[in-house]
Amino acid sequence: MTIKKNLFLICTIAAQKQIKKLINLKKKKKIKLRIYITGGGCSGFQYGFKLDHKKNKDDIIIKNYNNLIIIDSISFQYLLGGTLDFIENLEGTKFIINNPNAKTTCGCGLSFSI
Repeated sequence: MTIKKNLFLICTIAAQKQIKKLINLKKKKKIKLRIYITGGGCSGFQYGFKLDHKKNKDDIIIKNYNNLIIIDSISFQYLLGGTLDFIENLEGTKFIINNPNAKTTCGCGLSFSI
């Protein structure tokens, strides 16, 4: 487990507030937001988000103000330089990643290719 300062994945204020809100709803301070990438989606890779209390050996922990974000080492390389945001619109509420490493993205913003 490595803890990195917030130079690798920027969090908007909206994302920070939503992470804190979700953790407070669970009433478990040891829970963190896990961001991961899996194969699939319209464009080849898709983003995943879940609350997790488990830290794996190869996980990287990013500190964003008072929030900690967990990213596995494979996903981390695809997220470098990205921005985590949280939006609420007619499509619903969701975390999104603005990823400078993505060559193409799908219309909903949940999948990408490199």
